[in-house]
Amino acid sequence: MLLTKASEYALLSLIMISKEEDAVDVDTLSKKLNISKSFLAKILQSLAKNDILISYKGAKGGFKLSKEPKDISVLKVIECAEKKPPAVFECSPSMESCKTNRANSCLIWPFLNRLQMKIDLFLSEISLEDIM
Repeated sequence: MLLTKASEYALLSLIMISKEEDAVDVDTLSKKLNISKSFLAKILQSLAKNDILISYKGAKGGFKLSKEPKDISVLKVIECAEKKPPAVFECSPSMESCKTNRANSCLIWPFLNRLQMKIDLFLSEISLEDIM
């Protein structure tokens, strides 16, 4: 599965945020995690837009989890960080969306599709709490 640093940073940030009582700002997180502030800000904004984080503005602004860690699936975090569902291969998730129009004749598409469904289910069943 291809996961970029965005997924890794999203998960690390959420774990750190979950351990704090007050909102955590991007500057603090980027220093603690040694991550580019601008890159991290984009990731956190995406998580906020998708209701995983709450964004607070102002002098004491920052981010807090919008729900309990047990209610945040790793799959959802990855989808938000990557801005697309995770994919094991570049194969299409459905025969209709196959870019080459060869899904019906592809000998390994059924296997790849089943594998992707199992991985998606696995990631959806793992919560942020599970990896903390």
